[in-house]
Amino acid sequence: MKKEFDACPSVIDESKLYGFSWMEHVMAIPSPLVVVTTYKANGMPNATMQSWCTFTGEEGYHCIFASVHKSGHMYTSLKERGCCVINFPSKDAFMKCMATIEHNGFDQDEITAAGLTAEPAGKIDAPRIRECFLNLECELEWERDLSADGAHAAMCLKIVSVLMDEMHFDEKEVGRYGESGYLYNIHSPRNPETGDVSETYVGVIKKYATYDEL
Repeated sequence: MKKEFDACPSVIDESKLYGFSWMEHVMAIPSPLVVVTTYKANGMPNATMQSWCTFTGEEGYHCIFASVHKSGHMYTSLKERGCCVINFPSKDAFMKCMATIEHNGFDQDEITAAGLTAEPAGKIDAPRIRECFLNLECELEWERDLSADGAHAAMCLKIVSVLMDEMHFDEKEVGRYGESGYLYNIHSPRNPETGDVSETYVGVIKKYATYDEL
């Protein structure tokens, strides 16, 4: 039996959601885990762990980040530079990418400090992370405020160049999925009836069946 929720369940304490909507945790829809890299105003590489994004396109190909906090280096650098690289780590590079969170000083090279390798992008003025198997070089197209206080923005990026490790080309070899491919953020699912909280998980995609096989 389905149950409808149009307000935060009483068993969930919104004050402990750190600014996220209660719907984020009740639905817990997974989203790709990426590292967004830019240059700060002083020229030092910035790296921001990010999720809550989707990819699509008709005229060109775009990434839309659903929520970017305006107080962070990612937003500031994107506005200043107008470009960034979206880097996709596999599990081998993931923990080093997470370490960028601990090395986020304005005067730090956040990529190198985390034990990763920064290299210049080919088409834009931004750094790439060499250890990530896929790098998307992007230009900022537009942004929209998401709230009345203007603290968060949705941002649309146009992908202008793609760099992929050739080991991931062939789906019969390493490929893009499973434990060697894309990682997903499963953000702390909560039971709307009991309030029980699950840990945040890193997930992968397992190919199930073709459309014709279903």
